[in-house]
Amino acid sequence: MALAQLNLLVGDIDGNASKIIAWTRHAVEQYQADLILFPELALTGYPPEDLLKRADFMTACEAAVERLRREIPHGITVVLGLPEWCEGQRYNSALVLRDGAILARYRKQHLPNYGVFDELRYFTPGTEPCVFALQRGEGEPLSFGLTICEDIWHPEPIAQAKAAGAQLILNLNASPYQHDKPSLREQALRARAAETGLPIVYVNLIGGQDELVFDGGSLVMDAEGCIIHRLPMFEEALGCIELSPLSLEGRGAGGEGEELSPKAQRFAIHPIDGLTVAPLDETCAIYRALVLAIRDYAHKNGFKGALLGLSGGIDSALTLALAVDALGADQVEAVMMPSRYTADISQLDAAAEAQALGVAYHVVPIEPAFTAFQQMLAPVLHGRPSGTTDENLQARSRGVVLMGLSNATGKLLLTTGNKSEMAVGYATLYGDMAGGFAPLKDVPKMLVFRLARYRNTLAPVIPERVITRPPSAELRPDQKDEDSLPPYPVLDAILEAYIERMEGLPEIVARGFDEALVARVIRMVDLAEYKRRQAPPGVKITSRAFGRERRFPITNGFRR
Repeated sequence: MALAQLNLLVGDIDGNASKIIAWTRHAVEQYQADLILFPELALTGYPPEDLLKRADFMTACEAAVERLRREIPHGITVVLGLPEWCEGQRYNSALVLRDGAILARYRKQHLPNYGVFDELRYFTPGTEPCVFALQRGEGEPLSFGLTICEDIWHPEPIAQAKAAGAQLILNLNASPYQHDKPSLREQALRARAAETGLPIVYVNLIGGQDELVFDGGSLVMDAEGCIIHRLPMFEEALGCIELSPLSLEGRGAGGEGEELSPKAQRFAIHPIDGLTVAPLDETCAIYRALVLAIRDYAHKNGFKGALLGLSGGIDSALTLALAVDALGADQVEAVMMPSRYTADISQLDAAAEAQALGVAYHVVPIEPAFTAFQQMLAPVLHGRPSGTTDENLQARSRGVVLMGLSNATGKLLLTTGNKSEMAVGYATLYGDMAGGFAPLKDVPKMLVFRLARYRNTLAPVIPERVITRPPSAELRPDQKDEDSLPPYPVLDAILEAYIERMEGLPEIVARGFDEALVARVIRMVDLAEYKRRQAPPGVKITSRAFGRERRFPITNGFRR
């Protein structure tokens, strides 16, 4: 059995079908596979969103199925996910194809409708199990039960499959990454294995898709809940396992002397591809998630590389390292845009990082644009602009420069703001928020420091002073972030409670925080909603990102 962990393009039905055919042929040629398993909605990519509501899109899916029936090599069974239209209903389905025929179909029963998911908008839930049998040579046939993604988080679908005769569960997934998701998935799989005594083969998508990134991490879990095969995270991979029949007098696959499990497990599972890997450390996994998200957003949308404003601060320093790791130094440009308030050490550190990473580096002072804007506004404001107006004019001058370069080069403009600053509105609309993609949009400030230090363990490209000096927007003399914000460790803890855990003022204060400070932070978050709505997309890595899963009204009279 082969597990095809693929990076697919949403909407590219023909391209995805070609990839399914090519990987099936590869599984036959390399492993002589009898069965290959593809992810959820592999034919369309995930999530196709309102494309599913277009009749021509669904017609193209049906045509692609006919092509797969013609072109998939005979002798191998293919299980893949796709949307299916039947009698006026749309289903999130899996088909079992072999020798030009559709052997079986399964319709996903549990449709997630929380967080980033809104499958009830598109699909009708299925109600029936699907079990199909395969036989090789003279051996006894094996019965496989099908489930799709969310089904495995609930007991009923796998219990149905077992009752229908399944000896092993195949689970097709398009499960997006967040920092705690790998362990949560394993807990869910282990619970299902314990309930039913069935092994589970879990195959997941990889790749970036707008705000989401899929991490792969496909695996095989035996009936005792032990992971006996795991594919890499954030990489395309073709894994393969062998199912070997056991006699009644035989032993199980779990270890020496282990008693044979019931009839449902009369076979051993062995990896045969040498790809079994250890899970990634969390910081490494987050870093790789951000890299993959940048790479796929740029490549899948046809950008010719990326550029960003490099300030000498830690956020832009980390973003530059991520961009280079995603796209290569030759595809990335960095622009230092000093003002009258930019410290010399900021310019020195920015130049040092650009040199260390080998990117094209430009210096474009914003003083002429800043002065011109002040002069333009002075007659209307009856004097020179000051305060926040002056600060925002600087940020917006930089935004104009960067967007001009993006237009001229065809490169994706990456914004560099982090989740902590975005949450409380410490960002400028049409200034530092201007751009096409926001890699750090869901990365709190303290995690920015952690990721920067992690990147320097690979190669010391971010100057140490950038990591250790107090953060500053450098929009007025001797400015520091803590002049306007609580210390970041405190701010991040309050924001995590309010945004990710959805706690209110009393619950957060009960954690030991000052009530007036918590009330102030909550007020800042609520008032910044209109800014977040206008921010570019950014990849989700926490349990509640500033995207489609946070849906609060801009006009909001609820006060704590």
